[in-house]
Order: sequence, then C-alpha cells, then structure tokens
Amino acid sequence: MSELHDLTLAQAAGQIAKRELSPTEYTDALIARSEALQPQLNTFITQTFEQARKSAKKATEQIANGNYHGPLHGVPFAVKDIYDTAGVLTSGHSRTCIDRVPDKDATCVTRLHDAGAILTGKLATHEFAHGGPSFDLPWPPARNPWNTAHFTGGSSSGSGAAAAAGLAPITLGSDTGGSIRSPAGLCGVAGMKPTYGLVSRAGVLPNSFTYDHCGPLARTAEDCALILNAIAGHDPTDPASSPAPVGDLTAGIADGIKGLRIGVIRHFWETDMRTHPDLGPAMENAIAVFKHLGAIVDEIDLRPMQHYLDVKIVTAESELFSIHLKELRARPEAFGQDFRGRALAACLFTSEDYVRASRCRRFITSEMDNIYRRYDLMLTANTSAAPRIDKHDILSFWTSASLTTPFDVTGGPALALPCGFTADGLPLSLQVVGRPFDDATVLRAGHAFEKETGFWTARPDLTIGDLPAAVDPQMWVPDTSAVDPGIRAHVESAAKIAGLNLPPEIMEELVAVAPHALAMAGRLPRDHVQYDEVSSVFMPSGR
Repeated sequence: MSELHDLTLAQAAGQIAKRELSPTEYTDALIARSEALQPQLNTFITQTFEQARKSAKKATEQIANGNYHGPLHGVPFAVKDIYDTAGVLTSGHSRTCIDRVPDKDATCVTRLHDAGAILTGKLATHEFAHGGPSFDLPWPPARNPWNTAHFTGGSSSGSGAAAAAGLAPITLGSDTGGSIRSPAGLCGVAGMKPTYGLVSRAGVLPNSFTYDHCGPLARTAEDCALILNAIAGHDPTDPASSPAPVGDLTAGIADGIKGLRIGVIRHFWETDMRTHPDLGPAMENAIAVFKHLGAIVDEIDLRPMQHYLDVKIVTAESELFSIHLKELRARPEAFGQDFRGRALAACLFTSEDYVRASRCRRFITSEMDNIYRRYDLMLTANTSAAPRIDKHDILSFWTSASLTTPFDVTGGPALALPCGFTADGLPLSLQVVGRPFDDATVLRAGHAFEKETGFWTARPDLTIGDLPAAVDPQMWVPDTSAVDPGIRAHVESAAKIAGLNLPPEIMEELVAVAPHALAMAGRLPRDHVQYDEVSSVFMPSGR
C-alpha cells in the first residue's frame, strides 16, 4: 500500500468509500506532512488545520453511519489564496490585502464543502495571481518540490507545489495566461484549464475578466475530472458562467483515443520560443505514444505565439490596472516590484488599443472554428524546465512568448500533463487542448496518455527537516539609459493623466517596461473595418 500522501484522489476516494481509510486518518497524515514540509516549500499562507480535523471527524462519522456524499467526501483540499473563504484570510498574497477576511466562500469552495471535502488551508500565489516569484511580499514564494532552488511556475505556485509534494490531493488554481498549467508542468502534476465559463469565478479575486479561468491541479487527469464534477456548472452569480450542462466528466474517461484526430502544434516549441533541449525529444516520444494509442496525428500551424500574447496582455493588463487603480494611486509602494513591473504599464494603453485587441481576439476565436472542425484535439508543449527561482527576470513578461497563453485567448479546455524529465530530474510537460465545452475528450486523452506512460507516478524526493535551497534573489534595478526621451515624456504624461503619483524609483520601473508595452500595442493590426466586432458581443442564454 502506498503512503497516504502518495495516493491519488481517485485512490483515496476508493479507500474511503470502502471504509478502508477514514477521513480522520487521512487528514491527520496530510496535515502532519504539510506542517513538516512548510519550512522547506512555503506552500501555505494560512493553515486551517484545527478546523480540518473537526471536519474530518464529522466526515468519518457520516460515512460510518452510511451517509456517504461521493468521491470527495472526507478528502482534504487547499486553494490558491485568491479564493474567498468565510472567516479565513484571503490575501491575494499581497500587502494591500494583508487583513482581508471575507464573510462568504467563493462558489468553488462552497461546492467542494457541499461535496464533503475538507479545507486545510490557503496556498501561496503570485501577487493577485500576477507578478512573479517575489521576495518583497509579506510571505515568501513557494518552492518547487523537485528542487527547491527552482521556480514552481505561476501564478498558482502553492497549488502546484502542494499537489506535487502530496500535501493535498485536491488543489484549486486560476489560469489567465497559463497560471494553472505552468505550475502543473514545472511541478510535474496534472492541471486543467477548463472551458471559459464552465467553472464559476464568483468570489475569486479577479485578474482579468476576459481571461480568468478557475480549475484544478492534482495528480492525474482522472483526479481533475473528479474535482471538476464537483465545481463545474452554471452559477448565476458569475456573469460569465455558461448555462450549458456539464455532465459527468469521468464517464468514458477510460475509453481510449483510437480514431481521434489530433493536430500537433510543433512550431510553438520548435520555432516560436527557446526551450530546454530535453523538451523536443520528450514531445517526440509523446507524439509516438498518441499514435500508438490509435490517434490520427497530423501537424498544424496556428498563429505565432507572439500574436496571442500581444492580444492577451493589452486586454488583461488594462483590466488588471482598472481593478487595482485606487490602490496604485494611493500606495504604489505597497505592491511588489514584479506586480508593478506588469500592471503599471497599462496606463500607456489607450481605449483604442483595448478595442483593437478585442477585435483581434474575435478574429482568433473565429479562425479556430476551422481547426475544431478538422481535429478533435490539439497537442503541444506546455512547459520547458523550471529555471532557478532567483534568476527570474521581470522584463521576461514583456519579452518572452508563452506556450500557454494562446489557449486562454481561444477559451477552450487545456490540460497539462507530465511528459518526461530533464537529465537533471526536472519535470517536462505537454498540453492536450480541445474544443470549447469538450472538456471530457481532453480528459479522456490525458488519462490514456498517463496510463500508457506512467510519468504521473514519479514523486519528488523530499526529506523532512530539510530547509529550502539557498538562493540569492536580487531586486530589479531598471536600466532606462537607452529609453528615448520622447518615450519618457509620454510615460510621465500618461501616469499623470491616470492619477498616478509615483516615487522616482517606481517611475523608473515604468519607464523601463514602457518600450515593450508600447511595442505590444503597436503590433496589433490596424486594418479593421467599421463592422468588425469585438470579442465580447452579447450572446443570449442557450445560444
């Protein structure tokens, strides 16, 4: 029998249902492991262990009395610290919300409680699900269980680390540009960005209204399906929530993929960005596996990744800036440097930039229809290998393409799965991508790949009592020496118009990123005609 922390959600649920494992025993074991590994991994911001023990005792009694609620009953879960939890700090990992205690649960948290799951705590994120692995915030960044000198991925950093380290079989994250799939990939677990609107965002601190997705990180595709069965479905309190019925996402998950048509987006990892040399061979092996399983595999081309990134950042940063403008005006120094290095630049985007990005997104989503008609699924790389956490570069947000962002823009489901390891033992990851609202097929393909390859069975080698690896993070000192004086004058004027009263050192941060932000807006096409619509055209329920 595996140690309790090594059980998948499906395995633990099966043992609890048969009364071979009690929720009390399981919860106590995971709490003990979480306490022991917290100094090493920094996964939790807030621990709710005492309440979890009480809930586990109640679940144990319910199940013993024949009142079993289903596969999540008596199973611990933890959520990214942007999900509201009644009476429990929800900080967004930010100094600006350091004492924010909501009086109501997010819809996803309510649904997990209703399914009988047991909250053990709130997990580290990047500030407001944005920024990077910052060392200038009230809580340290989470560490990667495979090598604590390395990055977890973001922004669901604690969720990825907790799932990989066996601290909770159910974790929730959010994905605006890859923030579920990146930590899933770098931490060697499964992570599902469901179709936009499938899972409620109500009660979750917003990043971008246009692109925010809520979803699970767990050991396997099957585990993700079990979690989605509990949290997916229409929520009238979320204006973007889809009324479409969801169904049981575990039904048929073991049916295999023979005959499915898969389009491989090879140029994403071969030409659109620089990746680790071990990723290419891992992807070739993955393609061979899908062929062996009976899928019909072709190569396809989409737009260059940079196109998606430009559209997403102009839209999303504008929305994020609006959300936090009051605090950015009042106390910009209270935010982390990484957050400022992203959010403040949105003061440079115009209303015309925002509309142009939305029009571009409508073209992108429309042109995907042809791909969806020809293929059941798409396959591409998800993450390369985790870099050192102290080598994070704030400017990389503006200068590097993203393997994950295209599918936030297109809105369909995307599942991250481990597909191998580098020579020095860091996880590599792929993405299985589907048509909007065909999440079940994505999960079925992921399950088939996992069963064939067994990569999901690998576990990081953690020693209780170890401390995290020594790192040497450096505060960013922006170099503005090459910035054109005209751009500087434009930046200072735009900041003033936005009501920002920035200290000189923060103004230099904004000036440093300004050329990159302005270049993004400048790359957006300007050849739209009067009748070209934006991506947010209202569609009545049932359409």
